[in-house]
Amino acid sequence: MKDREFDIVVYGATGFTGRLVAEYLLERYGTGGDLKWAVAGRSPGKLDALRNELGEAAADLPSVVADSGDAGTLAALAARTRVVLTTVGPYALYGSQLVAACVDAGTDYCDLAGEVQWIRAMIDRHHEQAQQTGARIVHCCGFDSIPMDIGAWFLQQEAHQRFGSYCKSIKLYVKATKGAVSGGTVASMSNVARTAREDRSILRLLVDPYALNPEGERDGPDGRDQQGSVFDEATGSWTAPFIMASVNTRVVRRSHALAGYPWGQDFCYGETVLTGKGLGGRAKAALVSGGLAGLALGLAYAPTRALLRRVVLPDPGEGPDRKQRESGFFNLMQLGTLPDGKTLRGRITGDRDPGYGSTSKMLAEAAVCLALDNPESPGGVLTPAAAMAAPLIERLRGNAGLTFDIVD
Repeated sequence: MKDREFDIVVYGATGFTGRLVAEYLLERYGTGGDLKWAVAGRSPGKLDALRNELGEAAADLPSVVADSGDAGTLAALAARTRVVLTTVGPYALYGSQLVAACVDAGTDYCDLAGEVQWIRAMIDRHHEQAQQTGARIVHCCGFDSIPMDIGAWFLQQEAHQRFGSYCKSIKLYVKATKGAVSGGTVASMSNVARTAREDRSILRLLVDPYALNPEGERDGPDGRDQQGSVFDEATGSWTAPFIMASVNTRVVRRSHALAGYPWGQDFCYGETVLTGKGLGGRAKAALVSGGLAGLALGLAYAPTRALLRRVVLPDPGEGPDRKQRESGFFNLMQLGTLPDGKTLRGRITGDRDPGYGSTSKMLAEAAVCLALDNPESPGGVLTPAAAMAAPLIERLRGNAGLTFDIVD
């Protein structure tokens, strides 16, 4: 790995999110410095155009041609770099051969996948081989699920330091977010909804709270994610389902399992959206719950899926402009409960819109962490916390505009 030509190759750099990652790496790390990185995609012309658009600073930025449908080019790409960072989704359609190439080459990998059924397939197919080759395959390195996964680890570290024990449960509340829906995320959701309707076994996997746990360890005290409006006694607020909980909660549980269950076999974790107090909060919770249910149903059927894409939802490759990205943010609250009933409150914030501005920085720093910080984690299909919790949280705080704090 030390003799590889590149530290990081950004695959899918000519797409909307891939370009944001390239812009961020160029601005923070430049070219020809300590970080050796390149951009990659299937079109040489688009890669040349990207370099021109990035400006004079990118004139010497190397590029690699590779196609998600060509195993040979993917194997060659993986052999040249220490880390492959990919934004090419939906990953269930375009990601499997790249993961296989990285596992074979012992190359670290990170992506923005939020497709539970595909991540489970990668675990079942590649975890043991990745342990042997040393490849660290790290899914979910964007808003789903770095803030939640690293946040749970952070809160537990603080609990142990302050009280000498870990929280027996953590509840994450989405207090506020501002940002546009990602076209790539919509495409992934559409594919998940379609395949779940066509294959009932996938639907059963998607509702399994322990779907991403290691084989033989896929049970525990947590039930299904919140489905409708619920009044939360701890906050005195009405709550609604969080659309990303179906991914984040499973990632946090896998992190805990891969660590050997230090927080206890009875540890519980959940996520929800705060909608406010009183009748207004209740009405908003009902509206959000109904809207999410309608979206899931609409995406499952071809006619309504096409209508939603034409009228409401963005296409892949579409996204907000710079002003919209920079005016976005997210604000999350954590409530940890210790075995003796004490509570510990945490706060996680981001300074850009979750789906693009903040996600591109998180993904880039995750790749840099794998490449340069050499966290002492074994190979396997891992999670952000399992692969690099301590060094990554420092990068997120120092470079990516995230905060992780305890609220007294």
